[in-house]
Amino acid sequence: MDLLNTLVDKGLRRELPTREEALAVLATSDDELLDVVAAAGKVRRQWFGRRVKLNYLVNLKSGLCPEDCSYCSQRLGSKAGILKYTWLKPDEASKAAAAGVAGGAKRVCLVASGRGPTDRDVDRVSKTIEAIKEENEGVEVCACLGLLSDGQADRLRSAGADAYNHNLNTSEETYGAITTTHTYADRVETVQQAQAAGLSACSGLIAGMGESDKDLVDVVFALRDLDPDSVPVNFLIPFEGTPLAKEWNLTPQRCLRILAMVRFVCPDVEVRLAGGREVHLRSMQPLALHLVNSIFLGDYLTSEGQAGQTDLDMIADAGFEVEGAGTTTLPRHRADALGGGCGTQEPAAEGPCGSHGTSGAPDCGSHEGSGGCGPCGGHGEQEPGAAAGAGKSVGAASRTESDGAARTDLVAVRRRGAGTDHAPNA
Repeated sequence: MDLLNTLVDKGLRRELPTREEALAVLATSDDELLDVVAAAGKVRRQWFGRRVKLNYLVNLKSGLCPEDCSYCSQRLGSKAGILKYTWLKPDEASKAAAAGVAGGAKRVCLVASGRGPTDRDVDRVSKTIEAIKEENEGVEVCACLGLLSDGQADRLRSAGADAYNHNLNTSEETYGAITTTHTYADRVETVQQAQAAGLSACSGLIAGMGESDKDLVDVVFALRDLDPDSVPVNFLIPFEGTPLAKEWNLTPQRCLRILAMVRFVCPDVEVRLAGGREVHLRSMQPLALHLVNSIFLGDYLTSEGQAGQTDLDMIADAGFEVEGAGTTTLPRHRADALGGGCGTQEPAAEGPCGSHGTSGAPDCGSHEGSGGCGPCGGHGEQEPGAAAGAGKSVGAASRTESDGAARTDLVAVRRRGAGTDHAPNA
C-alpha cells in the first residue's frame, strides 16, 4: 500500500504524518491488518529494536477518589467492588516494588487515587521513592498522583523520581463528556509542570470510551505536540457501577490499528501497552509487541492482569527480549533533549537499536495512566460474576457467549499484591 510505505518512510525520519494518513490507518480493513502491523513494526524496530521494557504498578492509595472520571472504578460514586485502602507505608511499598523488579521490571510506577497530592502527600511519596531506590539500585520510579500544584514536581524530582505520568485520555473536544471535576487544560498543565521540573513526562490515552476515529487522532496528535517520552495506550474495560458500563466498542483488530496509528504518529517514543490488553487483545497480544516496546508486568491498579510468567513467555515466544537493567530505552536524541536522563539508547547506525547507552540517572517515559484517580490499567475491574457491558454496541460480539450474555470471565478485581495479604502477580 502506498499509504503504508509513506508512513514507514516518515516514521524512520521522525516526520509527522498528516491527520488524513492517521485516520486512514484506523480505516484499514481486517484483510490489510497484518500489512499495517508489519509496516508499523519496521518503525518500532528502527528506534527500539526487539526489546520490551517491563513496568510494574504499585497502588499506594486505592479508591475513594473525589473526581468523577467516567471510566474509573475509583471514581466518586463508584459501586465497583474494588480494594479500598489509604497510603501504604514506605516499607510496604518498597516490598511491593521488589516483587516487580525481581520479575524483570525496570520501572516502578507509584500511583495514588485522588484529585492531586497535598504537600504532606508529596512528603509521603518522597520517602517511598527513597526507600525503593535504596533497596533496588538503578530502578526507575514514576509517580502518578493526579494534578500537581506549584513546586510539587520539583520536590518529587529532588526525592529521586525519574518520571511523572498524567494522561490526556481523550480529545479536548470530548473531554467534558468524560470528566466534569477538572479540565483537559488541567491535565496538559500538569504534564508541562513535570517537564519543566526535569521529569520524564508520560502521558497517553484511553481508547474504547465511545470516541470517534477523529477523537483518537486528535488526542494522539495533541500528545505528539506535548512531546512526552512515553505514551501508554489503555483500552477501556467497561464494568458495572460506572457511566461507561455499556461501552463495549473494541475488537482485537481495532486495538491493533489504534496501536499502529500511535506508533506512526509517535515513532521514537516509548509506546506502552497498558490497561485492558488482556480483555481486548486476548490471544492477539503477541502481535501488539510488533507495535509497542513497553508493557506492564502482572496486575494493574484494581484489576488483575495475566500471570507475570505468562507475559515473559509471550515476549520470548514472539521473538522479543526483555530490556535489561543495563540497557537504556529511548533513542539518543530524546535522551539528549531530556538532559541525559531516562533510559536512553541510540539506534544502531543501520537500523534497530541494540547498543547500550550511558549509565546516567534513569529517567524514561513512564507508564500508567488515566490521571487523577486511575492510571493506566486501573480501569476495568468488577466483582467476579457481575454482569458487564449490558446493551453493548458494535464490536461487542467477540466478548459474548452465543446467547449474548456478557463474558464476565474476562475481568477480575485485583485481590492480591499491594494493600492485601496475598503475594503479587509478578
